[in-house]
Amino acid sequence: MTDAYVRTVASMGTVVTVHIVGRGPRRVERTELEHGASSALAWFEEVEQVCSRFDPESELSRLSKQIGSRVPVSDFLLEVVHFALAVAEESGGAFDPTLGLQLEARGFDREYRSGAVVRTPLESDDAASYRDVELDVDQKTIMLGRPLLLDLGGVAKGLAIDMAARELEQCSFENFAIDAGGDLYLSGHNADDKPWSVGIRHPRHDGEIFETLRVSNVAVCTSGDYERRAPGEPEEHHIVDPRTKTPAIDAASVTVVAPSAMVADALATAAFVLGPIEALDWLERHGVDGMIITPSLERIATQGMRGEYCVERRSSPDSVV
Repeated sequence: MTDAYVRTVASMGTVVTVHIVGRGPRRVERTELEHGASSALAWFEEVEQVCSRFDPESELSRLSKQIGSRVPVSDFLLEVVHFALAVAEESGGAFDPTLGLQLEARGFDREYRSGAVVRTPLESDDAASYRDVELDVDQKTIMLGRPLLLDLGGVAKGLAIDMAARELEQCSFENFAIDAGGDLYLSGHNADDKPWSVGIRHPRHDGEIFETLRVSNVAVCTSGDYERRAPGEPEEHHIVDPRTKTPAIDAASVTVVAPSAMVADALATAAFVLGPIEALDWLERHGVDGMIITPSLERIATQGMRGEYCVERRSSPDSVV
């Protein structure tokens, strides 16, 4: 017997969908499915309240107003920033969570619910980088050594997906999909008792699928130059190379398959900036699979991605099923 429940909300600047498949000899009551979905989705609001740079009351925003001070922070924020800094160090600065002011200056400064422009009252320092963020894990403090605004967009959504997945597992659900604006975690099987089908968007043809993957118990996250464009600047996408402070141009999209959505999300962003040649080696060294689509639509993939996940390449509309 199979029961299914789907719930969609707007959160963290995107559309979040939880799809639960209840399967087994015992019928899953609708109240159980509703409770599971609500508990999972609540994590997106929780993460946003801590990590949003668009909410002046978020813990992240409050931290950014105390430059040069050792600020006590929650375990939650400490863990997220610690992870982001580790990826920054590992990637040689290709991933950098200190680009908030640069993104604001490029027009990525609107709160998604109200559309209101959000500006941080700090003078941008182009010399600022992840090396200016000092963590004291024992004392649970963070100090920003220069005027900078942390942007945790490359990790926070992935973290929320991971927390939502853990919540559903604790509710004893084994088969579910969490989709946050195309970043996904797929657990178990779909309603047809098969691995989940994930369509990778064609980076140049809206509504078309470049490739389809079949996956179970993994996260799939994609960074693409089509995702967000600066208002009035159609050529200005949101993935900035922290080393040059200009949009990264060597990839059209990068998809990463990893056990954790936070890992997949951050590594996809870093790989996009690194470009196809460096990114391929970097992903394989970190034990994850990935696919880079270049601006000329060349497909470059890790060995696992070339054989383990791919179903087919095609050009037709698709969805996660």
